[in-house]
Amino acid sequence: MISVCLATYNGEKYIIEQLTSILVQLSDNDEVIISDDHSTDNTIPLIQSLNDPRVKIFINELGQGYTRNFENAINNASGDIIFLSDQDDVWIENKVKLMSEKLLSHDLVISDALISDSNLTPTLGSHFKVHGTKSGFLNNWLKTRYIGACMAFRREMLSKLLPFPSQSKWCAHDYWIANVGELYYNVELIDTPLIKYRRHGHNASNGGEKSKNSLLHKMLVRIYTLFYLIKRM
Repeated sequence: MISVCLATYNGEKYIIEQLTSILVQLSDNDEVIISDDHSTDNTIPLIQSLNDPRVKIFINELGQGYTRNFENAINNASGDIIFLSDQDDVWIENKVKLMSEKLLSHDLVISDALISDSNLTPTLGSHFKVHGTKSGFLNNWLKTRYIGACMAFRREMLSKLLPFPSQSKWCAHDYWIANVGELYYNVELIDTPLIKYRRHGHNASNGGEKSKNSLLHKMLVRIYTLFYLIKRM
């Protein structure tokens, strides 16, 4: 069984297009877990209008922000395979099939993404090529280029992933998953872009763009994350 964990917050503009691209790739036994961070627009009514029993909606009560929102979604997932999804991208055909096949022999799989504008017109092209994405723990502890929306992993990883570190401002969900995967599990990169990664100027994350945080902040993030990684041994 596959669980797609999708975090929403005021995502009415793109949510139906995204869900449509996901649902067509799932079987009747799979599920889409929506964790909503108290949207004030029509996100939830639009999702409900699909009237698809595979879509299950939960309200995030773990704390404000996309990291806790994803944690809430994962907590409510039942699948043996868990995919992460943002609310504003579009999945490319065969994403579920290709990544599920890789997960037969790997624990965490990350695909490339096609960087696109708000209309899904390709702009910078391959995320992997633009950012020089590499596997390995040291690479990703120092500066991960893995996108959460490109991740899928086996349920076995939850024993070390959950709960997420207590201070999400010091350790975003995708940075945490990347480092847990690289340190404790078997990771595989897929060079094929499997999502259209929509950058529209109001995204919740910076999408691998250059951080504006100070050097001290970056050092503290890495030390904090390493502390929690060692605690999970």
